[in-house]
This record gives sequence, structure tokens and C-alpha cells, in this order.
Amino acid sequence: MTPSRKPFEHSNADAAGSPPPGEPVFLAVGKLRRPHGVHGEIVMDVLTDFPERLTPGKKMLAGPQHMPVQIRSVRGHDQALLIAFQGYDTPEQAGTLRNQILYTSAADQPALQDGEYYHHEILGLQVFDEQGSLLGTLVDILETGANDVYVVRPENGPEILLPAIDAVILEISLEKKAMRVHLLPGLVPPPD
Repeated sequence: MTPSRKPFEHSNADAAGSPPPGEPVFLAVGKLRRPHGVHGEIVMDVLTDFPERLTPGKKMLAGPQHMPVQIRSVRGHDQALLIAFQGYDTPEQAGTLRNQILYTSAADQPALQDGEYYHHEILGLQVFDEQGSLLGTLVDILETGANDVYVVRPENGPEILLPAIDAVILEISLEKKAMRVHLLPGLVPPPD
């Protein structure tokens, strides 16, 4: 099971990473860095698992005001992308987008396979053990080389780190806003 996909930043999220109820969810797909060349391209760090969906003609949102922009071109550049937008034809125009986050609407994201979730979908879930005892709230997801690690914050005490593996993550219910886990020995710190 691959329970979650690369995290996306929310422009309208609370401390647990969840947007306020009823608010649209905007997902970060890249960070615009600096202009490149003389044709209005800008270097973008990729923050999405689906960079192939960044195609000419696609409408995106730039910066905290979610200013609409339309992709004119996109191509690889080292570990990043070079991206250009309609109406931004010079380095000076592209420079106005420097250090902005590029967003898309969560409603525009591709569906995942069963058992896979976007990080923004599971942040904020209540985490329960097999006996139904509340362990806390999923507040962060750490990306490691082998697997993600879920950070669960209890009401009292230190955070619990849960590896996102089949032996630990038993069930995720977005409808119930809950996650059921099996605690391997040593996962929960002993009480003080």
C-alpha cells in the first residue's frame, strides 16, 4: 500500500494542514524562482508528483492572491523546469513572479488508485489504535527514502512517529476522518 502522495502546500490551510470547511483547496505544484533567458521563462522547483500534467494551455494560479496564469511552454532544466506563461514574454515580466508558489485547484488533480491518498486529504485525520483509543491527530508527513512517516500529535505528551507501511497503517477512512493503526513495539514513547 502506498497510502499517500507527495505533499502539497495549502494557501488557505490551518496548522494541521487542512483548509477551513467550505474553502477551496489550492495545491502547490511548484515554486517559481528566477527568470531564465530572454523569452520570459522562469525556473520552477517541482512540488508535484505529476509534472507531466503541467502542459501548454493549462490554467494555474500564482502567488498568495491566486492570480490566474496560463502555461505557454514548459521544459526540463537540471532538477527543475523552465516554465513560461502567456503574457510574460520578457525576463522583466517573468521576474514579477519570482519566489511565488504556483498552485492548482485540488478539484483538478488526477484520481489516485485505491489505497492511495494525497497528503492534503489525510492531514488532520484522527488516528486510533486497533482497540479504538485515540492516539492524536495526523499533523505532518515526513518524506524519507524508504517510506513516509506520519507525525501524530496527541493531546498530551510527545509526538508519535508512524511509518506509512502496511504493517502499521491498517485503514484510512476519509468519510470518518479517521485512520486506524497497529502500533509496533517502540512506536509510542513510554509515559514519563
